[in-house]
Amino acid sequence: MSVEKDFKPYISGKELIPEFTPKAIILGSLFGIIFGAATVYLGLKVGLTVSASIPIAVLAISVFKRLGKATILESNIVQTIGSAGESVAAGVVFTVPALLFLAGGVNYFQYFQIFVLAFVGGILGVLFMVPLRRSLIVKEHGKLPYPEGTACADVLVAGEKGGNLALRVYQGLGLAFLYKVLMSIFGLWKDVPTYIMDRKSVYPNFSVSAEITPELLGVGYVIGQRIAGVMVAGGILSYWVLIPLFTFIGDSLTAAVAPGTVPISQLDVNGIRANYVRYIGAGAVTFGGVVTLLKTLPTIVSAFRDSFRDLSQKSDNQSISEDRTQKDLPLTVVLAGSVFLVLFMTLMPNLPVNFLSAILIVFFGFFFVTVASRITGLIGSSSSPVSGMTIATLMATCLIFVGMGWTADSYQPIALVVGSIVCIASANAGATSQDLKTGFLVGATPKYQQYGLMIGVLASVIAIGFTTLLLHKSIGIGSKDLPAPQANLMATIIQGMLSQSLPWSLVLIGMACAAVVELCGVSSLAFAVGAYLPLSTTTPIYIGGLIKGLIERQSKSAEAESEIGSGALFSSGLIAGGAITGILVAVFIGTTFTGSDGKAANLMSMVNTGWGESLGAYGDLLGLVMFVILGLILYRVALQKSDN
Repeated sequence: MSVEKDFKPYISGKELIPEFTPKAIILGSLFGIIFGAATVYLGLKVGLTVSASIPIAVLAISVFKRLGKATILESNIVQTIGSAGESVAAGVVFTVPALLFLAGGVNYFQYFQIFVLAFVGGILGVLFMVPLRRSLIVKEHGKLPYPEGTACADVLVAGEKGGNLALRVYQGLGLAFLYKVLMSIFGLWKDVPTYIMDRKSVYPNFSVSAEITPELLGVGYVIGQRIAGVMVAGGILSYWVLIPLFTFIGDSLTAAVAPGTVPISQLDVNGIRANYVRYIGAGAVTFGGVVTLLKTLPTIVSAFRDSFRDLSQKSDNQSISEDRTQKDLPLTVVLAGSVFLVLFMTLMPNLPVNFLSAILIVFFGFFFVTVASRITGLIGSSSSPVSGMTIATLMATCLIFVGMGWTADSYQPIALVVGSIVCIASANAGATSQDLKTGFLVGATPKYQQYGLMIGVLASVIAIGFTTLLLHKSIGIGSKDLPAPQANLMATIIQGMLSQSLPWSLVLIGMACAAVVELCGVSSLAFAVGAYLPLSTTTPIYIGGLIKGLIERQSKSAEAESEIGSGALFSSGLIAGGAITGILVAVFIGTTFTGSDGKAANLMSMVNTGWGESLGAYGDLLGLVMFVILGLILYRVALQKSDN
């Protein structure tokens, strides 16, 4: 018998209950805006994002309890719409800020252009996923676990039966808000404790640092000890091996070593990283992304084969069941909508798009939407190598451009737009497939979810562009506070390949480092991302993962602390609270005025005491103490059973 006939969802496909209602649409759109804005900050800060479906589902249940009773399908629509904001924001911040680092690209880094790229990429991700639903969600049920989608369905069912899942999320959010306001706005302790050994010592420029923020601690807990450990290992290679090695050799040289423009002896830790180690990290990420794609080739072929077979079967037999759980958007809407969006983008003025780039967007877009949806089914959307797919897209696009002689600076933004839309579409397709899996389990109507996802895209992109520009104006994208690591990497690849000036020696060294890790049986992509990120970022992530590892070892099995356990929900609150407070910090910095002395100042200068900085080394110690307390609270909460 077929899966459709064997499987029984929580709500029968014959049962008609409220689902696509105004209150569900409004609440979902609100959560999409909030989590989209939080993801913009987190992505620019760390270069990583985590799925928002589970915390949104938990919050939806909580809000509906206070507003009046709602059905499980209404709560599912809320998390479906809301999750689109997080996924689209992730695709945007991984790529679009690279316009700031490309020749002529800053002219396109405006609200309208960001809005159009996010909207087109997000909608294409939904439309391209529609014909894949029956193959990946229905026919592969029991084979593709879709871990986050399944956990989200568990949350919805638990909420339907009663419980107080949202309490942990609210506790984490409130604690993160209080902690970060005291640290980042009032300045009561340092946010990046750092120790650097003298370059004349036996271990020159050895450094230890940690950005002790609640969101990074929460990210580490969510991704777990193994992945967090692999990431911090990459950071250790960069900061404890490569930077001291460059310092040791470079201090005896009087001339600059390309691609640097000044002698290494005049560069500090950050200067050596920016001029040399960053390219090694870029090579490692490129290798890790390509290898990850090669590993998934069998699933890619299988997904395409099954998808096209399913399409042909539907065309041969149009007698589709009237069961609402099998109703998708019509294929004509998918095709017409996709063609319209591509033509709209091509003809739209003030966008770096030409006819060839539009064709590449469609080709790579559908290809990697299929890949992302399949991989998400295996490992979840938070672990999906979207950046690797984007790197592959950019490299292929740049090679085509070079072959056609399109190497002028004006082609750099065009290449980026191809990668941006493919990245946004792939990220949203992964989230879409998770949401459709959740809907499949609880008995939702697919076409209502697909409509909801498009509404979520539209609602969130309105806020994504505003938040991105606010953060750039207030803090500065590309600064040490918002390094935008993924976007920097994309710009480096495009500039290097089109100008044919990439420092290939350093890039190849990075590829070799990633190859060594891969041959050891370890995921080279996670290691490479750690090598590319600052060590101050990966250290607190590892501490969060270490806490998760301790909890799992104290439990009877690794599954005891599940996606909806107390620690996971509390960590989701830490992530959301820390990221939202980060946006508040940007507002304080961006709110400027003229003082009585006629000098320009901002709101932050009025409230920040600078007390932590004034303590010197004791400020570092105080910061570590506060972070240890935060970690202990997370540990204690995670030991408690969730009330579900």
